Amino acid sequence: MNATSAHPANASAAPAANAASGTTVLVWDAPVRLFHWLMVACFAGAYLTAESETWRLVHVTLGYTMAGLVAFRVVWGVMGTRYARFSSFVRGPRAVANYLRTLVSRRPEHHTGHNPAGALAIVGLLGLTAAIAVSGWATYNDMTGEWVAELHEIMANGMLLLVGLHIAAVVVSSWLHKENLARAMLTGRKQGRTDEGIRSAWRAVAALMLVAVLGFWWLQWQSAPDTATPLSLNDNTVAGKAAAQKHHRDHD
Repeated sequence: MNATSAHPANASAAPAANAASGTTVLVWDAPVRLFHWLMVACFAGAYLTAESETWRLVHVTLGYTMAGLVAFRVVWGVMGTRYARFSSFVRGPRAVANYLRTLVSRRPEHHTGHNPAGALAIVGLLGLTAAIAVSGWATYNDMTGEWVAELHEIMANGMLLLVGLHIAAVVVSSWLHKENLARAMLTGRKQGRTDEGIRSAWRAVAALMLVAVLGFWWLQWQSAPDTATPLSLNDNTVAGKAAAQKHHRDHD
C-alpha cells in the first residue's frame, strides 16, 4: 500500500539515484503511521475474538475503534499532509494498469507516496471496514435479521483476504523497489528527493489520536461486568448488551 508521486513524469526518474545515494525523506506523518498500526492491531484482535462470548466486549470495542479510525482517516485524507491526502494518490484505472504493467516488467514506477494499485487497497479497506462496522453495530443492537450477521462475517473474511493480498503486495513491491516498505510505515521515511519530503510529522495529532483511543478503551473497561456484581440485563451499556445477548443465547 505504499506509493504516489505528485507528478507521473517523475515516477521513474529518481529511484535509481536515490537508492544509490541512500537519500530518504519524511513521507508518512505520525497520524498516518499510528492509524495504520492501530488498524492492524484492532482488526487482528476483533477477528480473533469474533466467536467468543467471553471476549465479546473486546470484539465490540475494537470494532467501534476501527470505525472511529476510519472516520479520522477520511478527515485526514482531506486535511492532512501531502501524501496522506486522497487527492495525492487516488488515480483512475489507466494509472493502475500502467503501474501493474511496470511491476510485471520488473521495472516498477517509483512513487514517493502510495502507488496507484496501493490506493485501491486503501480505499477498499476503508470502505470494507465501514461496512463491517455498520453491519456489526446493527447485529449487536438486534436491529436486523440473521442475514446481516452472516453478511458481517462474510465481509470480515473478505477483509482478511484483502489484508493478505496487501501483505503479499508489500513484500513483492519491497523486493522489486529494493526498499523496505513495511519499515517505512514505522519510520515514516522513504527514498526520495529532498524536495519531496513533508515538513512535519504532526506528532501532536498522533498523540491526541492515541489518547482518544486509550480513553475510549478505558471507558469500555469501566463498563465491563464485575464478576462479583453481575450487570442488569436492562443495562444499556456495551457490556450490558453483551450480558443480555449471552443471557438470551443461553436460554434459546
